[in-house]
Amino acid sequence: MQLPAWQTALAEAFNDPQSLFSYLQLSPESHPDGQLAQRQFSLKVPRYYADLMGKGDPDDPLLRQVLPCREEMIDTPGFIADPVGDLQAKQQAGLLHKYQGRVLILTTGACGVHCRYCFRRHYPYQNGTATPGQWQSILDTIRSQTSIREVILSGGDPLMINDQRLAKMVGELQALTQLKRLRLHSRLPVVLPQRITPELLELLSNSRLQSVMVLHANHPKELSPALAAACEKMRSAGITLLNQSVLLKGVNDDAETLIRLSEGLFEIGVMPYYLHLLDRVSGAGHFEVEPHRIEPLKQQLLHQLPGYLVPRMVREIAGEASKTPV
Repeated sequence: MQLPAWQTALAEAFNDPQSLFSYLQLSPESHPDGQLAQRQFSLKVPRYYADLMGKGDPDDPLLRQVLPCREEMIDTPGFIADPVGDLQAKQQAGLLHKYQGRVLILTTGACGVHCRYCFRRHYPYQNGTATPGQWQSILDTIRSQTSIREVILSGGDPLMINDQRLAKMVGELQALTQLKRLRLHSRLPVVLPQRITPELLELLSNSRLQSVMVLHANHPKELSPALAAACEKMRSAGITLLNQSVLLKGVNDDAETLIRLSEGLFEIGVMPYYLHLLDRVSGAGHFEVEPHRIEPLKQQLLHQLPGYLVPRMVREIAGEASKTPV
């Protein structure tokens, strides 16, 4: 049986830094010691996403998000394996319950791209995701907690699951009468827009649950015509579109970039939602923006954007009852 185009594209993704460097017309000497970090956390970059990067530019902001580098090997004080407390919030295998009224299901450990700053880069997915054998237990737990109104599908990336399996999951979730909303957190529409298939749109538009897609775009270069077309299809299917970004040094840590990102998102029908300060995960210390620069950045956004385009700047603190405004 022929694979869907998006799965074929993922199978052809770059997984070796040297191959990516060659494709981008870069010299390996411009980024030494990446192989050491690659062995600890592998590279994965769809060719579509690589095509959004500037050829011959070793400092491209999209490349910086995905390329293994020597800085990842530095042990930065305060940076740990589980910075947001996912392990302590695990109610059972595959199910996290951090906040009132909603639960998060870790559907898979797989992602379409490996972002070097990912707060779950060290998460033990081998015993922490919702396997088919555990699915019924997760449904029973949600059913027993009548205060839960919303289920969040996360991972990894929930859109790494094929449409047939997703349809089964959504169908069983919507049978839980107390649920009102289904939220999916996904980077795939940004790094591989062809994942937004007619089958996916149909299953979400036909669900009785209100569907919310939370995208993850960090830089205006990621807002391609293909992504705009995918967002138009999702909006036409009645899906609410939000975006959350991470503030990353060397990627989007200036007001001009963040303003272009917010305005560009709105142009394609996506509301800026959160701008997260970096989760302090081991290996990502080189992405942290200096504390003294954060408040001036926030003030520039407030002064130069209408209020509805200013994402809420937040930090996630393990054990807190909600995201913490900055």
